[in-house]
Amino acid sequence: MLKCLLLVFMLTPICFIKGGWWMVQVLMFVLVFLLFMLYGFGVDLLCVSYFMGLDCVSFFLVVLSVWIGALMLMASEGTLRYKYYDRVFLLLVVWLTLFLVLAFSSVDLLLFYLFFESALIPTLLLIFGWGYQPERLQAGSYLLFYTLFASLPMLVGILFIMRFNGSLVFPLISVDLGLDMFSYLWYFSLLGAFLVKMPMFLVHLWLPKAHVEAPIAGSMILAGILLKLGGYGIMRVLKVFSLVHCGFSWLWISVSLVGGFVVSLICMRQADLSALIAYSSVVHMGLVLGGLMTLSVWGFSGAFLVMLGHGLCSSGLFCLANIVYERVGSRSMVIGRGLLSFMPSITLWWFLLGVCNMAAPPSLNLMGEIFLLGSLVSWDYLCIPFLGLISFFSACYTLYMYSSSQHGKCFSSVYSSFGGSVREYMVLFLHWFPLNVLILKGDLFVLI
Repeated sequence: MLKCLLLVFMLTPICFIKGGWWMVQVLMFVLVFLLFMLYGFGVDLLCVSYFMGLDCVSFFLVVLSVWIGALMLMASEGTLRYKYYDRVFLLLVVWLTLFLVLAFSSVDLLLFYLFFESALIPTLLLIFGWGYQPERLQAGSYLLFYTLFASLPMLVGILFIMRFNGSLVFPLISVDLGLDMFSYLWYFSLLGAFLVKMPMFLVHLWLPKAHVEAPIAGSMILAGILLKLGGYGIMRVLKVFSLVHCGFSWLWISVSLVGGFVVSLICMRQADLSALIAYSSVVHMGLVLGGLMTLSVWGFSGAFLVMLGHGLCSSGLFCLANIVYERVGSRSMVIGRGLLSFMPSITLWWFLLGVCNMAAPPSLNLMGEIFLLGSLVSWDYLCIPFLGLISFFSACYTLYMYSSSQHGKCFSSVYSSFGGSVREYMVLFLHWFPLNVLILKGDLFVLI
């Protein structure tokens, strides 16, 4: 694990040499290959040191972080072409990837909190520096204050765990909690930061704003990785509060299912492609939250699978929205309609990633949602109507997104025909291929 961390860290000086952009990208793909080689040869990545290590969940999230980091660079080739502070941009992407790898490989809760919050800084700089509209300042402020407002109580909760337990290493955390007011406050303070980061319905308003104003790299890392930090943190922390949590699981599952249904309806009235994809992320993360709060093996396995599948699928959809934006100059589905005649070669990718977004076979999303449906229905039969409505409207807004963007008459100022570049096809293929091939080895993702 240390050699992988050093490899990511030593990408920093490469950012400032000529031709460093493609060298960093290739080395990130090499790192993914190296991690799979270590995992395939049976190297025990769990016991690396006192503070760093990997298990099944964190290993695949580290691989996903590096993979999305490399694809971010491949998708942001316009920054290099126009020389728009490309070396600073490259440095921010490398350091963001480093913070995410450190966060997912931290065994200590305080270190995890440190890197969890550190990933916010490069993301903010990406939105402020390379965003599209002047409203990016407001979007960055939303992201900053939502996160900080929830994370400072979490820091106090972590310090209390250190005081009562004497250790913050995940396998050694064991705190005897009663059912008093202090335990409830402790529980909500630790869980709040992760719920905002997911984001849970009612604290989700920062996400569509950040996605709409962020550059393509910011949208990819937000959808692909940063939303998964919340789910990963809940996986690690929830076992400490299992007794207290039994009294509140109904609250979180109710909010996630009702919120998922409401946000599905909101998706049906969006005119902005990025906003629609961002709101669909809230729906998927609502299902993930519901599965985690059941505290069952099926719930945890399904949440893990949907996090991986959503990271690849949503990131690919944002790439498609950016390809349309670069050609048409707008993300509006009123202006950018009729893409079937304007960009016929991209329509296949809209279809392939769209069906993955609605959890059609053979994507990882399908396997994950089957697990989540089983866990929530076994928790309470009253979940069935809401799960049915969420599944139905997920298909509805995905079909709405596809038909509104591909069919219809082209906008009057849009003429001629455009094809995609090989680079863009490669980015889309590298999102779609692992999303539909990893299900063949689905036993890796069952957390028994």
